[in-house]
Amino acid sequence: MEKLELRYEGKAKRVYATDQSEYFWVAYKDDATALNGKKKGQIADKGEVNNQLSALFFEEIEKAGILTHFVKVLSDRDMLVRCLDMIPLEVVVRNIVAGSLAQRLGVEEGFVLSQPVVELYYKDDELGDPLVNESHVAAMGWASDANTKEIQVLGLEINKILRAILVKAGIDLIDFKLEFGVLDGKVYLGDEISPDTCRYWDMETREKLDKDRFRRDLGGVEEAYQEVFRRVKKVLAKA
Repeated sequence: MEKLELRYEGKAKRVYATDQSEYFWVAYKDDATALNGKKKGQIADKGEVNNQLSALFFEEIEKAGILTHFVKVLSDRDMLVRCLDMIPLEVVVRNIVAGSLAQRLGVEEGFVLSQPVVELYYKDDELGDPLVNESHVAAMGWASDANTKEIQVLGLEINKILRAILVKAGIDLIDFKLEFGVLDGKVYLGDEISPDTCRYWDMETREKLDKDRFRRDLGGVEEAYQEVFRRVKKVLAKA
């Protein structure tokens, strides 16, 4: 597999074309951003953790019969993925109140929801990724009705898979963001699953083990990312 020209560079990854048109080469970066890009910095070895942790989660999700863009790990911070026609929506699944939901509902962080909540956001950095509903999606033509329903159902299924792994690692999955795309008429999970896109709290200490440590200047960011990867890897090695 040969890496060709840079096709896209985002906040956390660079995406390259390859000599096989159906695949992209994804390189994970150590760059970190928060607050819609207003805060920027570096998290040492973040790219390696996010690449390898995402690969572990993708493999487990695929075992459950859910399609993903993941093909294989190419190096510590590079993976090969399928090219998808991305749906311009973020699917956020929430188990425990934190972040923007706490602000919107006036509820303290840590409140346990009686059931998972699924939210849709229109993916547009300049607009701050606004919260939308199915009517917005249909009216704007961002996704078919069938695909909009499917990505929400898949979000809940993935939630169950991730929580089952993380509870064995002593980690609460507070909330997380997913992105999906379409290939040959089928919906695939894309993007990544990492401390950049999920909130993880230690089940005993309630210590945050995710990008909130960077957002809120809590320190120990690198250690938190490594700790999540270490625990998940240990759990899956025993499976």
